[in-house]
Amino acid sequence: MTTTGESNTPDQLDTVKRDLKLYLQDARDALLWKLEGLSEYDVRRPVTPSGTNLLGVVKHLTGAEAVYFGESFGRPFDGGPGLWVAGAAEANDDLWARPDESREALIADYRRVWAHTDATIDALPLDALGRVPWPPRHRLTLGRILLHMVAETQRHTGQADVVRELLDGSTGLRPGDAVLPEVSPDWWPAHHARVERAARDAARAAGESVPG
Repeated sequence: MTTTGESNTPDQLDTVKRDLKLYLQDARDALLWKLEGLSEYDVRRPVTPSGTNLLGVVKHLTGAEAVYFGESFGRPFDGGPGLWVAGAAEANDDLWARPDESREALIADYRRVWAHTDATIDALPLDALGRVPWPPRHRLTLGRILLHMVAETQRHTGQADVVRELLDGSTGLRPGDAVLPEVSPDWWPAHHARVERAARDAARAAGESVPG
């Protein structure tokens, strides 16, 4: 990994590695926070037509870290769920939780894989090559895989943001930080209506039909 065409110094590479680990951990922590205070039903129930659910996202990311930072570098992680894209028998098998899979166990596995991932990152240089079990790029550097995992975890945490808001209205990146304007509760329905009117007006101006 270079910045100006010249080789980075060890200190620069250590900084890159530290920063990427920080962003990955921020996303991990935010995801688990999205499950706090919810019922067994709400952490599992599908909120989108494709079945997106909070505990399934945790299960999926556990498997992703296990493959990317375990199997890919010859450092297998014990007990992680398999990814259907890596050969599991059923599509989306890693994206939902069965009744006999406890919330506590799935969260514990996610935390265990963090430690395994971090150990791999600490043990190997960013240009170490790993072999991922699917095309199109079978061999990727640790740096490329780490960057991908940051992006993937942040993306799934964004899904969890939306799911949690739809479940009970909760928002935010971390406790005490709602990341929304401080307005009265009755402001939001009016704002929602204003955005809806703008969407309808723009559709009519474009010659589109508007539902309802």
